[in-house]
Amino acid sequence: MGPDQDKQQREHAPRSAAERLSEAQVSDLRRSSILHVDMDAFFVSVELRSRPELVGKPVIVGYPADRSVVLSASYEARRFGVRSAMPMAVAMRMCPSAVVIEPRHKLYYEVSGQIMEIFGATTDLVEPLSVDEAFLDVGGAIRRLGPPRVIGELIRTQVRSELGITASVGIAASKFVAKIASTRCKPNGLLLISPEETVPYLHSLPVSALWGVGAKTVEVLARMGIRTVADVAASPLPSLRKVLGASGEHVYRLSWGIDPRPVTPVRLEKSIGAEETFAVDTADEALLHRELLRLSHRTASRLRSAGMHARTVALKLRYADFSTVTRSRTVSTPIDSAQLLYAVAVQLLESLGSRPMTVRLVGIRAEQLEEAAQAPLQLSLDRRDDNWRAAEQALDQVTRKFGTKSVLPARLLDPGNTAG
Repeated sequence: MGPDQDKQQREHAPRSAAERLSEAQVSDLRRSSILHVDMDAFFVSVELRSRPELVGKPVIVGYPADRSVVLSASYEARRFGVRSAMPMAVAMRMCPSAVVIEPRHKLYYEVSGQIMEIFGATTDLVEPLSVDEAFLDVGGAIRRLGPPRVIGELIRTQVRSELGITASVGIAASKFVAKIASTRCKPNGLLLISPEETVPYLHSLPVSALWGVGAKTVEVLARMGIRTVADVAASPLPSLRKVLGASGEHVYRLSWGIDPRPVTPVRLEKSIGAEETFAVDTADEALLHRELLRLSHRTASRLRSAGMHARTVALKLRYADFSTVTRSRTVSTPIDSAQLLYAVAVQLLESLGSRPMTVRLVGIRAEQLEEAAQAPLQLSLDRRDDNWRAAEQALDQVTRKFGTKSVLPARLLDPGNTAG
């Protein structure tokens, strides 16, 4: 084929939808270019990839102890009233036939990283909200990939084909409305709310759909005869300010779909941590230390999996009366070792002195994170630090191959451990 024939063929070849868009069309499409992408029952969906026999059945991810909480519930379990953060004991009363699966947090963070890679390949403007959801501004990708609806379907298809889970996508001109759209099309759906449809759509919703309007605010507004978003929009702003204070104007603006906040990329997690609620409140010092060691290993493993080091270690204690205290300490050089996290956590625990009552919950958080590649190497004259680091890296490899309970530090094999 000669050069002239090749040029002629290219000129007559069908162009993609994105290539055929005019400048006016692109400009119009960019009015609704914010996506909220949210995985459906994320922890459960990840578990069902290896447990296909449970598809279509009520499934709960969480620890079976009475005082633990539901981390994720399948839509079949939700039909019985089961919800995330609900006490496990309550959930099991509501749905006694549910299958309970203990969580695998490291696996969820690995899949989360894959999700964020898909988002990042679509647009540079990605604002993660949690491990399984994010806002995306795809205005700059329209020329390359097509209209926002097409981009949303591409993301859903890619998540399903590459990761084996489903996602719901809301598309709108603002973050607030995009989030409402994704919630309203769950599970496994896509909903685009155009600028022209925004106000009529919002005004058809109950007032609880507005960000910042919780159960107490719903009660306050109901006493004023305000039960829908349309009722809020029709209310005088001074009246809303009088009843709701500073948030009155916020709620009023949302009722008209006004949310000018841009999608702000977030590159690093702010913190990584773990916590446990004891089955029985405890004053046992040895038990607290064992649990701190367990949590240090969980946190350090997640740090290494995420390629992060921490400059600050925080300890959290919740007493029997639900009062909570936190203490933190910044270390001289960033760390990702469980033994170093544990050493700092024990120091923080000891700094609290004698405790006024038994302990209900203990937690550790690694804060002030930075990428491991950019963090200075932790050097030590004590070879034990390097030995521990090498041992933990070997433990990571064993865990990836055989599961989280295949190898444990000897102290964590104590049969007296009663943590939930």
